[in-house]
Amino acid sequence: MRFRNLTRRREIGANSYLLESGKNRVVLDSGMHPKEVGFEALPDFGPLPHDTADSILITHAHHDHIGSLPVLMRKQPNTPVFMTEPTGEITSAMLHNSVNVMTAQREEQSIHEYPLFTHKELDENRAQYIYRDLDRPFELPNTDLRASFHDAGHIMGSAGIMIRQNGNSLFYTGDVNFENQTIARAADFPTKDIDVLVVETTRGTYARPADYSRKAEKERLAALIRDTYDANGSVLIPVFALGKTQEVMLMMHELHEEGLIPEMPLRIGGLGTKVTVLYDHYTDRTRRNYQGFRLLEDVDMLVPPRRRRGGRGQVEYEPKTIYALSSGMMTEGTTSNQFAARFIDNPRNAVAFVGYTDPESPGYRLRVAKSGEKVKLAPDLPPVELQARIESFDLSAHATREQIADYVEKVKPKKLLMVHGEEASQAWFSARFAETLGKDTEILRPNVHEPIDLW
Repeated sequence: MRFRNLTRRREIGANSYLLESGKNRVVLDSGMHPKEVGFEALPDFGPLPHDTADSILITHAHHDHIGSLPVLMRKQPNTPVFMTEPTGEITSAMLHNSVNVMTAQREEQSIHEYPLFTHKELDENRAQYIYRDLDRPFELPNTDLRASFHDAGHIMGSAGIMIRQNGNSLFYTGDVNFENQTIARAADFPTKDIDVLVVETTRGTYARPADYSRKAEKERLAALIRDTYDANGSVLIPVFALGKTQEVMLMMHELHEEGLIPEMPLRIGGLGTKVTVLYDHYTDRTRRNYQGFRLLEDVDMLVPPRRRRGGRGQVEYEPKTIYALSSGMMTEGTTSNQFAARFIDNPRNAVAFVGYTDPESPGYRLRVAKSGEKVKLAPDLPPVELQARIESFDLSAHATREQIADYVEKVKPKKLLMVHGEEASQAWFSARFAETLGKDTEILRPNVHEPIDLW
């Protein structure tokens, strides 16, 4: 069994990995790089010849894990795609949205290769989606491999992937969270009989304070909302449409029910609403907190989005309102980015970051900016003087570095492959594991296309 990293660079980006055993080929994830555009945003599928993959397995429906799936399926036209049912249904919604975004980018930014796939193609692809339940092993067609999905606790439907072959085993975590969120419950991962572990390293540079508690972070967020409300301002919470939107909706409901924030409108974006419909659809059929709770019906603060005439319209500003708008990193052209440009010059307002922001993203620039500084949110927008209050809260959907390290040290794999992390993040893990795992575990940081023999 051999492993190849199909990402174009060793960092968080277009996640995709190839397993090869004899003539058998299996692909794990097929993402698109959130900071690149056009063909540069795709994985490099070079080592995977046309129509040779036996299976494609998907961990979860975030863009950096599914964004290039239709392109891969075009190159592998007869290959089944395995995932959990919620992941498959959300994947369809997210990719249809990608077509709309790419079509707009083609016109606005003259990216001539966009869209990379079409709505019709996505509808046809669904015939190759095969859904599998958590913790139920299944055969991969035309191979001697067995696979199973295990709840990753990251977003609805997210799963780590176990691959077994002739007594050997590989476990790929995908994105993982080892503690309960508001909706998502902590990951339920295997710890025994894992020879090779492929692990995410997203938060390797973040050291969580010793006195941290999720409850205290939520109460701190509530205090910010109360202060902003009293000042007649509004709160912008940049969120990802998938996962974080739904977590924040339920968190606001909790805080209001507990009397920690006042009665005030909560507004979410269009894609966030579409994904929330799916969260509500699976409320009784997924492993979660608040089973049976329907966000769109049971969150009293939620204000239904107004129908906009003429397609893409601006979100209107109103005082004493919570705006949970995507994207979480305030990527150029997204709703949160455009709204922030009309929002952060008001000293009554506040921006609350509740998840990861890439160091090169507009969200990160805003997060580290000083009051009075001019912030450039997008190339086509003039710099805006920052007057609003900016706060950050550790409510990430990714496990902390210590939690991931603890898991790895519990598993004690023969080989550890570190992926989905920047150089500095992986360096922290390497230093820790050099002390805790010693010579019993071979620690690897797979370079692009580098063949790594697993067993």
